[in-house]
Amino acid sequence: MSVTAVGSFWLPPSRGKLLRPRMAVRSSAVSVAPILTDLQKQCATPLPVLRHVADAMAADMRAGLAVDGGSDLKMILSYVDTLPTGNEKGLFYALDLGGTNFRVLRVQLGGKDERVIATEFEQVTISQELMFGTSEELFDFIASRLANFAKTESGKFHLPSGRKREIGFTFSFPVKQTSIRSGILMKWTKGFAVSGTAGRDVVACLNEAMERQGLDMQVSALVNDTVGTLAGARYWDDDVMLAVILGTGTNACYVERTDAIQKLGSQMSSSGRTIISTEWGAFSNGLPLTEFDRDMDAASINPGEQIFEKTISGMYLGEIVRRVLLKMAEEGALFGESVPEKLSTPFLLRTPDLCAMQQDNSDHLDAVGSILYDVTGVKSDLSARKMVVEVCDTIVKRGGRLAGAGIVGILQKMEEDTKGLIFGKRTVVAMDGGLYENYPQYRRYLKEAVTELLGLEMSKNIVIEHSKDGSGIGAALLAASNSQYQIDF
Repeated sequence: MSVTAVGSFWLPPSRGKLLRPRMAVRSSAVSVAPILTDLQKQCATPLPVLRHVADAMAADMRAGLAVDGGSDLKMILSYVDTLPTGNEKGLFYALDLGGTNFRVLRVQLGGKDERVIATEFEQVTISQELMFGTSEELFDFIASRLANFAKTESGKFHLPSGRKREIGFTFSFPVKQTSIRSGILMKWTKGFAVSGTAGRDVVACLNEAMERQGLDMQVSALVNDTVGTLAGARYWDDDVMLAVILGTGTNACYVERTDAIQKLGSQMSSSGRTIISTEWGAFSNGLPLTEFDRDMDAASINPGEQIFEKTISGMYLGEIVRRVLLKMAEEGALFGESVPEKLSTPFLLRTPDLCAMQQDNSDHLDAVGSILYDVTGVKSDLSARKMVVEVCDTIVKRGGRLAGAGIVGILQKMEEDTKGLIFGKRTVVAMDGGLYENYPQYRRYLKEAVTELLGLEMSKNIVIEHSKDGSGIGAALLAASNSQYQIDF
């Protein structure tokens, strides 16, 4: 797992190599039990908590639609007013920057009869240096890799003469969209801290970098990965009404009536609807938080921000568990008389480690023991391993159930505005991201929360469907439907 997949839930950690024992405060592993009990109480998500989160999410959505800055949720206009129909034809590119990797993709579309004729993609890791470097360095790197990819175009792909290659640019960070082809970066998230980009049009940044590379391409659509996922899923299924990314970071978007967007004023789309990106990672109302969440937040690059994301997304679940285990080791002698020094390394424990430990069904939890030893250098007995799995489950259960409550909040808001739109018929929630895709317990907890909140009968109409890598194809489809050549599909 040395390469980080786009939208995936693992983060390359800087793992320490030292194991310097220091004395634990207590010597009996029994004393970790109260720490676990407190953790479980503080992380509990019974139905009233879930209902409060769903209601608060719906209320914050309304406030964010009324006026910019009206709530924690930015409720960003996507300027995507028409969704794919299946009639799209031609060669289109997509560039997907959404996490610690980016992806370049090309697709040949054949209309209703042939749909996706051919597709090719390449995935590139973004180094820590670029994540903390300058805007020019990052975009020059992206443009150079895009140029290399364009050179490998094979005979399966055909661009009509006289046309430029058009790109759908998936940019999965908070952007103040000013048109379908432009957007101002509000701030970096997901561990990025690139200087010189905030307050600038990211399409202009990419266009300038492509010019420096001598690359004759143009951006026809700027979307985030969630909007791309919705568009990509909608291409195959007309019942898709919202999309959620649960990976390194998290976001949700949905189809909204333009007359429900007060801050839009008189700018109405011809279709009467548009896609809204909620930026729900910033939600913070009524979440069950612990000392470990608060300490992690205080030590983060964005204290007090992205609290929902820090509670439910893949970048942070492993770090919360690490902090719990460190306290158990220091105050309850979880791993014996000494505390492994490496356990003090932030982000040492990754979410895939949690996932692998929770899949261990062996009598002696051998995989748990191996992972703990490989990651922290600690030797553990069976009781310690059982405790570790309990901690993982507690944090993952809270995350999955809160994500489920967030989804219900969005569905609730849509239904309240248009009775029968959601709960009276089949409605599809398109899901993507490595956390959702790869972590079965997380998936189960999310779906259980949706069922609990909606009830068995109503929840049968809500289809939660994995839409793998839909954002890339979705961005290419949106480039097609927003082509400068005004192709009549």
